[in-house]
Amino acid sequence: METDKVSIPRYRGSRLNKVKKLDIFPKIEETYKETSSVGGTFSIISFALIIWLVYSETSYYLNSKFVFKFSPDVQLEEQLKINIDITVAMPCQFVGADILDSTNQNAFKFGHLEEEDTWFELAPNQKIHFDYKKHFNSYLREEYHSIKDLLWSSSFTTMFGDLPPRSDQPDRPHDACRIYGSFILNKVAGNFHITAGKSIHLPRGHIHISSFMFDVDYNFTHRINKFSFGDSSPGIVHPLEGDEQIIDNAMTVVNYFIEVVPTTVKTFLNTVSTYQYSVKELKRPIDHAKGSHGMPGIFFKYDMSALRVTVKQERDNLGMFLVRLCSIVGGVYVCSGILNNLVQIILDFVMCNSASNGIKYEKSTM
Repeated sequence: METDKVSIPRYRGSRLNKVKKLDIFPKIEETYKETSSVGGTFSIISFALIIWLVYSETSYYLNSKFVFKFSPDVQLEEQLKINIDITVAMPCQFVGADILDSTNQNAFKFGHLEEEDTWFELAPNQKIHFDYKKHFNSYLREEYHSIKDLLWSSSFTTMFGDLPPRSDQPDRPHDACRIYGSFILNKVAGNFHITAGKSIHLPRGHIHISSFMFDVDYNFTHRINKFSFGDSSPGIVHPLEGDEQIIDNAMTVVNYFIEVVPTTVKTFLNTVSTYQYSVKELKRPIDHAKGSHGMPGIFFKYDMSALRVTVKQERDNLGMFLVRLCSIVGGVYVCSGILNNLVQIILDFVMCNSASNGIKYEKSTM
């Protein structure tokens, strides 16, 4: 008669114990270790220093750097977005805003600007907002090259938003016109202008009707709250934003010559295709008797740069980062051990001298 055999598993020991036996590094038994207050103090200081250095190195690794590269702009199929918010010290019935590009197309086919009657003098809350933007943008324009890395790394943006609503309503007629909006243009040179009289569009251009206006009606004092190209992106400074021009002579033409630079911003999260620009300003009074001809108004003449700027966010290699962390931990550990041994030797020497001097003193008094 056969009986069933039950197999009982034998205990072979923990696999972790087998792994521990493979450790080839020498270990010192606890009974042979000598502890001291000096060693404990150095250990605490070393651990604190290691934690601080590792945190600093990690922060430096995460706060990546930006690399600027220039290349020919071959993306000719792109379109140009322009954002405008300008207040002119003339009622909207006397102001005409229009824009033409080098293809002789009226750019208002691609969008529309809004006109809003307002007062040129700002309310107290609006003045605080605009003055802050004016002084801050002025500082950024002057110091941009020295702080550009900080602007890009901190993702700072100069978009302060629109002016807040007025805190008061003046008891007088409107004396200014706010012109604002965004539209898409051809990626070619163009001319956006604000002049006296409403514009009438013709098959081959347009004209501004100002024959029913007097010289006292002209006032091209203006305030620029927003003037930018493309979508907003951190790190880009728009030079004209926060600018305010007080025009004493009514018959004056103000020219802004703008060079628009296509810009691609590549970060770890996304890629933005936008534009930045540089500007030069020229004011000239109109005096036909002296040969200074022209039409009074505000003219923004822009042209496209042939180069594209690529701003790329880069970070050091992960392997190099880990090597630096290991060198930090190992270096602090070794240096603290050397200092600990040196201090311990000095203390032992001092204690030995003190003990020998005490024995000699006792023998001399016997």
